Amino acid sequence: MQNVTRVCFVGSPDVNVQYELLSRDTARAALSTYQIYDPFENSLAVDTVSVGAAVSLCNDLNWYLVRFVDHVLVMEPSISGEEWLSRRLAESVRDAEIRPEETKERLAVYGIEDGRLVEPMYVTRRPDGSIPSYDLRDVAETVVVRVADSEFGG
Repeated sequence: MQNVTRVCFVGSPDVNVQYELLSRDTARAALSTYQIYDPFENSLAVDTVSVGAAVSLCNDLNWYLVRFVDHVLVMEPSISGEEWLSRRLAESVRDAEIRPEETKERLAVYGIEDGRLVEPMYVTRRPDGSIPSYDLRDVAETVVVRVADSEFGG
């Protein structure tokens, strides 16, 4: 990934998130200047210039996000090139409520099954920096999302 901030909207199981966001005039207009990606099944992702721009886009789309999206993930390369941030944690970083280096401890680890994010396992990073193995389902891949303290385990 390049040095851009990616924001990813993961749809609720009962909706097609790309259809729902791109069929609405206001949401389509907000997304029209971005190239669209789908890193996971039933997702829509775009690259922005910063974590602030990613959070602003989320705020612009909030009406749609609360109706059609289960998870909003933000990949900020200055923090991690492999782990996502939850929307709430990205907002806290943007607002300087938490320093980027303080985002590592609490995690939601999702399994990937048929390209779809499934069942998060909430864990704390081990003292050596490693992540406990995902054991909720038999999956070949996982996605790590750093979460805010208030989201941990729930």
